[in-house]
Amino acid sequence: MEIEEIKTNKKDYLALLLLADEQENMIDSYLDRGTMYVLINDGAKAECVVTDEGNGVLEIKNIATEPGYKRMGYGKALIEFVAEKYKGQYSVLQVGTGDSPLTIPFYESCGFVRSHIVSNFFVEHYNHPIFECGKQLIDMVYLKRKI
Repeated sequence: MEIEEIKTNKKDYLALLLLADEQENMIDSYLDRGTMYVLINDGAKAECVVTDEGNGVLEIKNIATEPGYKRMGYGKALIEFVAEKYKGQYSVLQVGTGDSPLTIPFYESCGFVRSHIVSNFFVEHYNHPIFECGKQLIDMVYLKRKI
């Protein structure tokens, strides 16, 4: 298993990016300014895009694992890689996600704690309703972790 930084042709991983953020124009809003990492283990299994949000905050904008490889530790490995790589350069690693019974517990298991909420984010920024586990995502829940 290795993690590589992708500097060019980031859209080659669009199918993987769309697993975490299903509207391409939203991905376009951060992909060019973000740093992308891909976890390789006999092919690309997971990806993560992080951005500098200022004031010592590094944000995970997108993280996804190929569906057949979930629950194998790839997402957690990417988070730990990013936290270690940027330790000393940033003080906080944050992530925004929908209030989902799938994603919130995952981030909490990776050491994140709830920080704040942006009301109506998914309703105002996406051109269609987004559902996860049968629940419509309305608000963006931010979680943070000290690094």
